[in-house]
Amino acid sequence: MSKNIESGNNPFHLKWNFPQRKTYKDYTTSNIHIPMRDTVKIAVTICLPKGIDPEEKLPTLLYQTRYWRAAKLRIPFRWVLKETSIFTPSPTLFTKRGYAIVYVDVRGCGASFGSRPYPFSKEEVKDGADIVEWIISQPWSDGNVVSNGISYTGTTAEQLAVNNHPAVKAIMPGHGLWDAYTDVAFPGGCFDQAFIQLWSFVGRNLDQNNSKGFKELIPYLWLLMKGVKPIDIDIDQKKLEETKEEHLSNEYVYDLLHDKDFRDDSLPDGTTPDEISSFIYQDQLEKSNVHILSWCAWLDSAYIDAHINRFINLKNPHIAIIGAWNHGASYPADPLIPDKPEVTPSPKERITTWIDFFDSILYGEGIKGKTMYYYTMGEEKWKKTHVWPPEGFTRMKWYLSENNTITTKKPENDAGEDNYKVSFTATSGRLNRWWTLLGLPIDYSNREKADKKLLTYTSPPFEEDVEITGHATITLFLRSTHDDGAIFAYLEEVDDNGNIHYFTDGNLRLIHRKISTDTPPYEILIPYHSFKKKDASPMIPGEITEVTFGFRPTSVLIRKGHRLKLAIAGADKDTFRKYPPDGKPTITIARNASYASRIDIPIKKKE
Repeated sequence: MSKNIESGNNPFHLKWNFPQRKTYKDYTTSNIHIPMRDTVKIAVTICLPKGIDPEEKLPTLLYQTRYWRAAKLRIPFRWVLKETSIFTPSPTLFTKRGYAIVYVDVRGCGASFGSRPYPFSKEEVKDGADIVEWIISQPWSDGNVVSNGISYTGTTAEQLAVNNHPAVKAIMPGHGLWDAYTDVAFPGGCFDQAFIQLWSFVGRNLDQNNSKGFKELIPYLWLLMKGVKPIDIDIDQKKLEETKEEHLSNEYVYDLLHDKDFRDDSLPDGTTPDEISSFIYQDQLEKSNVHILSWCAWLDSAYIDAHINRFINLKNPHIAIIGAWNHGASYPADPLIPDKPEVTPSPKERITTWIDFFDSILYGEGIKGKTMYYYTMGEEKWKKTHVWPPEGFTRMKWYLSENNTITTKKPENDAGEDNYKVSFTATSGRLNRWWTLLGLPIDYSNREKADKKLLTYTSPPFEEDVEITGHATITLFLRSTHDDGAIFAYLEEVDDNGNIHYFTDGNLRLIHRKISTDTPPYEILIPYHSFKKKDASPMIPGEITEVTFGFRPTSVLIRKGHRLKLAIAGADKDTFRKYPPDGKPTITIARNASYASRIDIPIKKKE
């Protein structure tokens, strides 16, 4: 724990030790192209505090995006707003505190030239070093660069450090990926076709300077923006038209992945999803010793796995934060308190914390070691730990039992099983943890209706308050009528009024059920499925087999008198591809002395 920070568990109430610096009221903008090592010109928007003296030197925030670095605004908005007004809250928060900002359209996007074979390409990562080199050569630069972002830009912030440029001192990767296969494209080996298709649609439109991509998902941005901001000298927008021509050769993730199944499937140029991931850069990230402030949310797709895997694998000085909000933290997302009116902390509070972190690194004592701050849903309380999983939790087994119950008592009967005809109309909705990657709110309030299509098991009422924090796992002994399929398992709380509150889930495509004895590419805390071709194993219809996988991590308080519920599906129609593509499987789950299907949960009784 850093000496700069007071004891306390709320990461947004930390007190940092650094000297106060001059503040500024406003900022100026300019838009130019910067040539890269291969002559490709990258568009940047430069924001400088207004009124800086010629001899003043400033640190720089670098922000690299594929979603337009700045906007050409529609009338009348362009008369009163700056091109950077698409960023919420305003860049003023950084420039007021004495930071220059450089917003970047990554290669092949926005007003930048070049093309992109896939996200986070090696050339895109290298561009970060070229841009940093340009920044520190400017008369206003003090030679220090930090980087932040959310989602795509969170990953570019992290991968900036891969270059080991000495000017890069700290990064803030928010809601960023670690493993492209499991975090984004194929969670549990199941293709997230809804998000990947929509994301590709948005990207294709943006790269052709068409704001239609925003109209479909975020209408207010379409009303605000006419297109990407050209560089200042491109009055007739001829250069912008040239970039659109180069962008025509861009590749989009849906086209690259829609016919793929395995981690080691190759893209057209031979690249695999691993080569897009951040985990392959672990050695370079640790060598940089860059200081990290990372943050995510419990229900943010599988990025919560990414967040924890980053924390446990990297040795860098690191503060990690897990809250209860959607992707990007614009909406609250504590399903046990669904009527919470607004997200906390506010955007201004969050960004103030980021700036305090950066100031501490650049001007204070920095941070030492690793600290995780996490929010327990239902309890509305922040906790702190230096290790993950936190200490003090024990694992408890809950066994599937007769009459759709779960109990801590292991089955003693020789027989016992439940048949479930898979409903391919089952869904967790379009405001679930997966769709929030599009910036949407999270809403699981339909569980009473959704669970009617699922196979469910419910516990007796808890006799005391219990906290569940960490990774639960599930082991099912099952047989199927088909050689392929998927299991979607949901953990829910049932309150004393019978209301059902989802709080986490896990899923696995059944051909990936083999637990690999190979060493994982990075440390993980759940059973290791390689998702590689060599480990694929079609189901043998009618033959019982063991299927074990992890739930996504969580922290939730189950109140006395409330019950735990397990709901099992074979599909999630609004999000994932259908497995198998044809037929209607019946899955039989055994729950007897020989085949004791169960869930294993990390719990701690509240004092």
